[in-house]
Amino acid sequence: MADLLGLFFLIPLSLMISYWFFQYMLIFLMFLFMISFNFYFNSKISFIFSFDLMSYFLILLSYWICILMVMASLKLYKLNNYYNLFMFMINFMMIMLLMSFTSMNLFSFYFFFEVSIIPTLILIIGWGYQPERIEAGMYLLFYTMFFSLPMMIGLFSIYNYFDSLFFIKFSYSSSYILYFSLNLVFMVKIPMFMIHLWLPKAHVEAPVSGSMILAGVMLKLGGYGIIRVMKIFLPIWFEMNLYFIIISLVGGVMISFICLCQSDIKSLIAYSSVSHMGLAMSGFLTMNCWGISGGYILMLAHGLCSSGLFCLANINYERVFSRSLYLNKGLMGFIPSLSFWWFMFCISNMAAPPTLNLLGEIFLINSLVMYSKFLMVLLSLISFMSATYSLFLYSYIQHGMNYSSLYSFYMGCSREYLVLFLHWFPLIILILKSDLFLL
Repeated sequence: MADLLGLFFLIPLSLMISYWFFQYMLIFLMFLFMISFNFYFNSKISFIFSFDLMSYFLILLSYWICILMVMASLKLYKLNNYYNLFMFMINFMMIMLLMSFTSMNLFSFYFFFEVSIIPTLILIIGWGYQPERIEAGMYLLFYTMFFSLPMMIGLFSIYNYFDSLFFIKFSYSSSYILYFSLNLVFMVKIPMFMIHLWLPKAHVEAPVSGSMILAGVMLKLGGYGIIRVMKIFLPIWFEMNLYFIIISLVGGVMISFICLCQSDIKSLIAYSSVSHMGLAMSGFLTMNCWGISGGYILMLAHGLCSSGLFCLANINYERVFSRSLYLNKGLMGFIPSLSFWWFMFCISNMAAPPTLNLLGEIFLINSLVMYSKFLMVLLSLISFMSATYSLFLYSYIQHGMNYSSLYSFYMGCSREYLVLFLHWFPLIILILKSDLFLL
């Protein structure tokens, strides 16, 4: 609650204080939140807001990504490109995310879940690079809004069934219509294959901060919602979830092939997000401990890894002024120190040890093979293809003949290396305390 008051206090300040002071305030609030951690989370329950182990790490991830967004978007400050409004948007988004992850009531969760789209939309349309950003914003808005209307009707239906909208008061339901109306909005947000088209568009047109928050936190809201809501459908989950698991895994394989055809760096990273989150969603839908823990670990790992890759793509874009794979070539000779970071994030993306991604994938493969041994074929293809497109991205950018127009270049500055280090360090270090993520 203290954090919420602190963020509300920051709203007027964000329009007046300096750029870096805003970041220090966010770090201070995150520190306050971190020290509220204890192993007896039952003591944190109230009627409206509460957080358990699952919410705790997602809120921490939201703080972390928002702090790194401010650090990565220094160009706005240097060009004086409405950076006060930018800070206000980040603050507003952080409040909405904090309230979404701590809501005990399904209606308040739904409300904050929907409102968190607005600052993302403003970031994409306000600070995006190309004129197509309007179209990308429309895709984002209408995909989410179209599928969220059935959820609102589903909420009224749930209130009719259980006389309450509090998560702890829910019982079981066998309604197939309710299943679809409640879960489709989360499946769009994750996103599931076939309703994922908004994501690559939004990522490609968004500024670096928009891509970071989309990959780092926004997709996680969908996974969090599925974990919270799926327990209502215990009588029918087995027959329903199998179809969605097959769609996600077959989609993951197809998306992996699409990744190999991309010529845009950001587009490739965005499609790889769809593949990874499809795997995480399949884990949630198996409804066993391995699957839910593995999906949760992969969500956290993907949030850090994907956000770091978008940062790297932006660092290249600020130098080459293009995101094309054909122009970003031979960079190992120009910026060898960034080449190291490209390597570290690409191997994290393909789940190499000792990263958190590997732990999540081991859990997910275990849970999905327990669910059905026939899924082994799809899982092995997804694992193999994720290594293929990650290495393709790395080798294509770093090796080969460099583009002849790259005559003037500057090496990375310490701020950029710090942003990359702060993405990568938790990925490596959190695996040492992985028992926290077993929920």
